[in-house]
Amino acid sequence: MKKGIHPEYRPVVFQDASANFAILTRSTIKTSDKITWEDGNTYPLVKLEISSASHPFFTGKQKLLDTAGRVEKFKKKYGKKEA
Repeated sequence: MKKGIHPEYRPVVFQDASANFAILTRSTIKTSDKITWEDGNTYPLVKLEISSASHPFFTGKQKLLDTAGRVEKFKKKYGKKEA
């Protein structure tokens, strides 16, 4: 790798305050916030509005749409017509 052209790849904490969820991973994202992690070290902090802990798809609270009604409507409008 060439020196000086790549962003710094370092440990970063991503925190979803609404779900009281945080994860330590590696990233190149830039941030000025810091947090002291469970291991006692200080890491850059990225605050998230939504994460896998609060997103309806991952929590199983997603509302399903009534697709049966739409399918029947489509078949009625564009289905084969009997002769």
